[in-house]
Amino acid sequence: MKKPSMAVANTKPKKKTYKQYAALPYTVRDGQLLVMLVTSRETGRWVIPKGWPEKNMAPSQVAAMEAFEEAGLIGDVASKSFATFQYYKRLSENNRKRCRVEVFLFAVHQELDDWREKEQRKREWMPPEQAATCVFEKGLIKLLRNLKPAEST
Repeated sequence: MKKPSMAVANTKPKKKTYKQYAALPYTVRDGQLLVMLVTSRETGRWVIPKGWPEKNMAPSQVAAMEAFEEAGLIGDVASKSFATFQYYKRLSENNRKRCRVEVFLFAVHQELDDWREKEQRKREWMPPEQAATCVFEKGLIKLLRNLKPAEST
């Protein structure tokens, strides 16, 4: 006869994971895949446009809105995310939130000369391999290193 097992309670509280939605802006120029990075407002580090969920907006719509507000981009956003990564969002010196970011491909058709956060951010096109060396989040680095142009048929 088997002895009953006793469940051991995990005394360590689980950290809450917050959701964010991001756009990965891309284009193809002269046969080369390029992605756009923007700088964050707080630290000036290179990131992709991302934001918090919005009431009455689909995740892909939030991603497209962030690309528009943070980088002045207009284009087509995929309806389904193609990747996720996690990172810690620093809110203050002693306050960080663990975030899970759903990333949506965003095919750029137009770059505006003026946009909402122009004075707060820089933007730059670069090959994914170069972008991977510019960002800090390990999951985003991996995502960018694995990004390949779609095969033409």
